[in-house]
Amino acid sequence: MALFTVENLIAFLTLSALEIVLGIDNIVFIAIISNALPAEMQSRARKIGLLLAMGTRIALLLGITWIMGLTAPLFSILGHVVTGRDIVLLAGGLFLIAKSTFEIHEKIEPPRDGEPHIKKVRGFGAAVTQIALLDIVFSLDSVITAVGMSGNIVVMVAAVIAAVLVMMAFADPISHFVSRHPTVQMLALSFLILIGVFLVAEGLGRHIDRGYIYFAMAFSLLVELLNMRARKTQER
Repeated sequence: MALFTVENLIAFLTLSALEIVLGIDNIVFIAIISNALPAEMQSRARKIGLLLAMGTRIALLLGITWIMGLTAPLFSILGHVVTGRDIVLLAGGLFLIAKSTFEIHEKIEPPRDGEPHIKKVRGFGAAVTQIALLDIVFSLDSVITAVGMSGNIVVMVAAVIAAVLVMMAFADPISHFVSRHPTVQMLALSFLILIGVFLVAEGLGRHIDRGYIYFAMAFSLLVELLNMRARKTQER
């Protein structure tokens, strides 16, 4: 019964909140990918994506020794010590930048003369695979944070499960909102590029406080919401 202590309860609540905050970028990515699927598949893809995120994080927590090994030096380039974590973050960041750039290009590039603009329908398996691969990148920081904050594996796993359940509750409304508003879709893709740059910087050993990233995202979203309100007022 030593699990049910005030210290463990505080650690659980704190970790749950952190996991939710660190999972915001994951929800944005899942919304963009799932919205490209047929309507009847979208909700299922989001739920499977978040369940994969939960499974990935729990598996990483159970492999704490391996996780901590990712922070061990592998080699050095120009005075920068490279770790396994750096390589994963760098690869994930480059993928996010490339993926978001292609998505933006597809949305704004006009069709060639005489050729209809046909939106490519992404397969369910391909969408879930992309979500699963990026889940690993998004999970690393949250898992390392959890390991650093609590030494109790049960508390860490419980916090991950609670956070994913909260994200599952809000994934569909967020995705529907993004889908209904084209300008918000573009803003979400811009967020993914911002997150990709952040991951690349982290992978290259240039630490950027996440607070700056979240502030920029929150400020941009607030401006867009004000623009949406202004457009509705003009339409009336």
